[in-house]
Amino acid sequence: MSTLSNRRILLGITGGIAAYKSAELTRLLVKAGAEVRVVMTQAATEFITPLTLQALSGNRVHTTLLDPEAEAGMGHIELARWPDLVLVAPASANFMARLAEGKADDILTTLVLATKAPIAIAPAMNQAMWSNPATQANLDTLRQRGLQIFGPGSGEQACGDVGLGRMLEPGELLGLSEGLFDKRLLSGLRLVITAGPTQEAIDPVRYISNHSSGKMGYALAAEAAAAGAHVTLISGPVALATPERVRRVEVVSADDMLQACLAHVPTCDIFIGVAAVADYRPQQVAEQKIKKAEDTLSLTLVKNPDIISTIAALEQRPFTVGFAAETIDVTKHGAEKLQRKKLDLLFANDARETLGSDSITATALWADGSQALGPASKRTVAGQMLNLIRQHYDLAGKAS
Repeated sequence: MSTLSNRRILLGITGGIAAYKSAELTRLLVKAGAEVRVVMTQAATEFITPLTLQALSGNRVHTTLLDPEAEAGMGHIELARWPDLVLVAPASANFMARLAEGKADDILTTLVLATKAPIAIAPAMNQAMWSNPATQANLDTLRQRGLQIFGPGSGEQACGDVGLGRMLEPGELLGLSEGLFDKRLLSGLRLVITAGPTQEAIDPVRYISNHSSGKMGYALAAEAAAAGAHVTLISGPVALATPERVRRVEVVSADDMLQACLAHVPTCDIFIGVAAVADYRPQQVAEQKIKKAEDTLSLTLVKNPDIISTIAALEQRPFTVGFAAETIDVTKHGAEKLQRKKLDLLFANDARETLGSDSITATALWADGSQALGPASKRTVAGQMLNLIRQHYDLAGKAS
């Protein structure tokens, strides 16, 4: 798995014939699991179109510093805060000179000055320009400031000269970029996580639900994304912000959640069912608000689908992890659920201590063992849970 999985790469493109290689570089970065946003100088757009880079990256290409439409979305300062790496390829002699002088006269130089992310440049120019003392002095200045210099390579150039100055090939730049990052626990793995409660409608204004806050599922999603996983978080109604680098799918009822899970599970490696799904729903939902008339109100409830059992029973099932929130005999009931639902791993906890809380004590259960986790914050325990999930995922032979 690539160390670039779930990394944010800001790819800068300056004017030069080597800009055509940036299309392949973008494709390789995306294939490695990175999210790529492209920034082009005006000169770069003379060599390759923004539309090409937009199609390959899947994101809008930024070309102008003062673009009202872009500023209304992701402004240039926000864009400077966004990446894990700024990679400028190709980096022209003119760009290197302006960067060495500390200029911020276009969107790319402004971003490079404003970002706190690591910066790497891949020089590309005529061999005489590369060997010129002015270029070499600028190069020394940029190195002293901590920039990574990728290349250049040697060989035949577009002008017919032979020598140093060629931009490295996209595959080489990919490898050098990967070398700037350590491999993380879940690099490249695709996770689907459910979180929060479900709401089962009684009438247009009332519903049946539970006290789940969604905090455990959201903590797992945040930790998984930080560990390099591509995370889809299928969430019931909660008052929580979506974690960084996580795709959130909002649902309301148990049936909504089941359909969302079935839609996303075929492309995932690990499924973690944390949501407190309502066991029952009203058999009939009133079309209008039920008026308060009698002293009592009777509702007929029917069973909701069992989402975790449905996923575990799929012919091409992912590695399936469940949660059991109990109030008595927590470990015993958790072990029974693990076996009954044919899960790979399960985390059991006392619902009275956990629901709505920022901390948790849990017991990890698997076919022939167990391990106590916590008490600690849900974010801390989430990290411990993901370590166990990765270990058992590997033992199950799921890792590629």
